[in-house]
Amino acid sequence: MPLTAKLLIIAIAAQVFLTIAILVLMGRERVPRVMSGEIPVKDIAVDRDAYPLRARLLSNNFDNQFQLPVLFYVAGLLTLFATTPGWIDVILAWLFVASRYVHAAIHVTTNRVHMRFAAYTTGLALLSIFWLWLVLRLVLT
Repeated sequence: MPLTAKLLIIAIAAQVFLTIAILVLMGRERVPRVMSGEIPVKDIAVDRDAYPLRARLLSNNFDNQFQLPVLFYVAGLLTLFATTPGWIDVILAWLFVASRYVHAAIHVTTNRVHMRFAAYTTGLALLSIFWLWLVLRLVLT
């Protein structure tokens, strides 16, 4: 397997690990509160408003890991199975993943919306370029 394919797989795994880490952090915020009775189950059966802010931020960020990253997973897998990944693919993938880590860090700490939006749109731009590059290679070769 070429080094570029391995690096692309590691980038995909890094995005998966981010999602798992957010899930674990969210669980550590939410589960003890419910188990202790601090937050009644009926208060969280429909929405998250009963949780404290940090738990809601983690929950929102976890949801966000199933938006743009889903398109990244498809592009990454398509790249691995339909082409031989090149360095452009690897660089775009890693930059996208880095933007997701920055986005998550902002989202679950300061939640400065302008900074978070900048990280999000950077990731969107990188993902769009990744997809454009992939489609051009698949169609033109």
